[in-house]
Amino acid sequence: MPPGGGVAGGPPVGLLAQMDLLMAALNADLSALDAELQGAGPQGVGAAPERGPGEDGSAEESGGR
Repeated sequence: MPPGGGVAGGPPVGLLAQMDLLMAALNADLSALDAELQGAGPQGVGAAPERGPGEDGSAEESGGR
């Protein structure tokens, strides 16, 4: 077995531990976001918030084509 307890040719053990911590943090953030969205109200699945004219993010063409 190589020094450090890792598998020969594998990533360093420290990297795996860091990835585990990052995945746990991501999972916690996603769970919190899911809970927030579940309690957001009766907008329904796929419902977008109402926006005024010109706020939809699309570029309006000004003619000339």
